[in-house]
Amino acid sequence: MVMGATHAMSGAAVGLAVADLLPTDWGGPTSTAETFAFAGVCAGAALLPDLDTTQSTVARSFGPISRTLAAGMDSLSLGVYRVTKGRKDPNRRGGHRTFTHTALFAAGLGAGVSALVGQFGRPALIVTLFFTLGLALRGLFGHWARDKGWLVVTAAAAFLSILTWQWFPDEVGSTGLGVAVALGCAVHCLGDMITKEGVPFLAPFVPFGGRRWWELRLPSFLAIRAGGGFERAFLGPALTLVTVALAVWSIDGAPEAITDALRNSVQMTE
Repeated sequence: MVMGATHAMSGAAVGLAVADLLPTDWGGPTSTAETFAFAGVCAGAALLPDLDTTQSTVARSFGPISRTLAAGMDSLSLGVYRVTKGRKDPNRRGGHRTFTHTALFAAGLGAGVSALVGQFGRPALIVTLFFTLGLALRGLFGHWARDKGWLVVTAAAAFLSILTWQWFPDEVGSTGLGVAVALGCAVHCLGDMITKEGVPFLAPFVPFGGRRWWELRLPSFLAIRAGGGFERAFLGPALTLVTVALAVWSIDGAPEAITDALRNSVQMTE
């Protein structure tokens, strides 16, 4: 699988980019603080599809609690696969890269989060922020998280979730969180699509060649090896630079200030 840090960074980058384009009726942020919170949730949600294996970054994020959830999701995903598989889909012993790596899961989880926050308000909002921001910390600051341990990550996630809920006003929170979570899951799947293994993103609704769980992937000569040299040496650093640039651009007043500085620089050289 693509490394957790790559998934989280790509989620943050896409979250920052989409935040500027998303209408407020769809939960679009209206301030720098909301934009960063939206991107943080998206970054954390970009790790969620790998909750279907106990070997993933997300499974290690909250100690025995997340490992138990991962084991349960593995069984659930395998059950969904077995019930819906086509006549040519192979038998499987585990559920990794099945149900949680589909458009159905991304859309369903996003809609579920929106419904829960809309129904229960701030308690559901804080729980969602706690989980996703904790995953964002685990993914974006992997070395720090490993050194400090899951208890410190959990405490930091709790602090951030309580601090951040005020950046999601009631009229924005439910829809905005749902969009961020669904977007993060979709970004994860997109990242796995560029690897040699691919993901069954359209399963189980789009059969192909007698299979419902066929993998959507790039041609082999374009696909990368997950965790390989290209990801470590180029993709990860490139995503980091893009994310930092988007974060700076997202600060209120920054685009105007940068544009003015560039214009003045050009005028001085003329």
